[in-house]
Amino acid sequence: MPKITTDTRIKRERERLLEIFSEVDEKRRNTAFSLIENAAFMTVTLADLRKTISENGVVSEYQNGENQHGTKKSPEVEVYNTMIKNYTTIIRTLCDMLPEGSTAGSELLDFRAKYERGVG
Repeated sequence: MPKITTDTRIKRERERLLEIFSEVDEKRRNTAFSLIENAAFMTVTLADLRKTISENGVVSEYQNGENQHGTKKSPEVEVYNTMIKNYTTIIRTLCDMLPEGSTAGSELLDFRAKYERGVG
């Protein structure tokens, strides 16, 4: 089975998010599209980081010179922690752009919850 490229995964996520946020007011669409582009990239990157963290753990060993070594938080964990905060902010901003009473935001949150549990 051929591996799906990162670009293809990002494109699929972008299309999914564009559908979810299709109700965004016309005046806000350019801003929303930019946020969706970033959210799609982050979704795929976060998934990849989660996989790496699951496989390699949350700490990594280091050695600075001959006598200085130990363990530290892995670089992937640091990137993940920063990116998940930014992702959450973007999604919240996009949800705030939806018209009042829209259910699109809850659809996204339901999908995200499934994904976090490993169902998606």
